[in-house]
Amino acid sequence: QVQLVESGGGAVQAGGSLRLSCAASGSTASINAMGWYRQAPEKQRELVATFTREGRTNYADSVRGRFTIGRDNAENTVYLQMNSLKPEDTAVYYCGAIWGAYANRSWGQGTQVTVSS
Repeated sequence: QVQLVESGGGAVQAGGSLRLSCAASGSTASINAMGWYRQAPEKQRELVATFTREGRTNYADSVRGRFTIGRDNAENTVYLQMNSLKPEDTAVYYCGAIWGAYANRSWGQGTQVTVSS
C-alpha cells in the first residue's frame, strides 16, 4: 500500500503563486509514477503534472510554463510550484500515485486551491 498526504493550497489572487507538497509512505519503492491531478466543480479529474520513476515529467498544456513539478527522492515527496495562477486553476488538487505490478492507484485527501480575479 502507498499512502499520500498533501499540504499547501489555499486562496490567492490571480497572478499569485502557491506550492503544494505530497509525502508518500508505505511501499514507496513500488511507485512507478506520482504527481498531481485536479478536479473543478462539475468537471472530471484531470492530470496536472506527473513524474515517472525514470524522472520523466508530463504536464497538462494548460499549466505548462506556469507550474513546475519537483521531487525529493530521499523524502519520498513531490512538490508542485504554481506560478501565474489564473481563476481557471481553481480546483481541488489531488496527489496521486501509480504503484505495484498491477498499476494500483492511491490518492491523497485533496487540497483546495482558489484563485480569485
